[in-house]
Amino acid sequence: MNFKLLPVSQEDLIDYKKDMQEAFQKGTAAQFSDLHTEILPEKDIDISLSKTGAFAYKALADGEMVGGAIVIIDEETQHNHLDFLYVKYGTQSRGIGQAIWQEIEKLHPETRVWETFTPYFEKRNIHFYVNCCGFHIVEFFNPQHKEPHTPEDMVGGDYFFRFEKKMK
Repeated sequence: MNFKLLPVSQEDLIDYKKDMQEAFQKGTAAQFSDLHTEILPEKDIDISLSKTGAFAYKALADGEMVGGAIVIIDEETQHNHLDFLYVKYGTQSRGIGQAIWQEIEKLHPETRVWETFTPYFEKRNIHFYVNCCGFHIVEFFNPQHKEPHTPEDMVGGDYFFRFEKKMK
């Protein structure tokens, strides 16, 4: 597989957002048979893309867009955040997610700490971040320990994990 991680261009955005939304929707639908909620509204992607320090990447395998990620880089603290990482629906379990993450680490070698979040029910994500990417679960949010910036309409509600990966 010829793999590349490149910046997302304006021409990519429609397909990029659609593919990301589909990956999140179908991944969550696999956990909830009666799901009737949009998991990742376009406005959430737009908010991430407009943050200070945002970098959006597309993953290409043999010339086809197969995933991507949005990271937020804090140049001052180098405590950086992975907002979204997705693998296009139908191309999972081929090492694309790991390839995306490995390239992000290479593109941002000055990072001291990476941080990301995932809902408690996303077993594949938990496995991926902990066992494949080297993150550690550092916090579990729930009704007794709320994360103050969580949107009220987030699927999974108050139950999700915060991960960190300290770099050498």
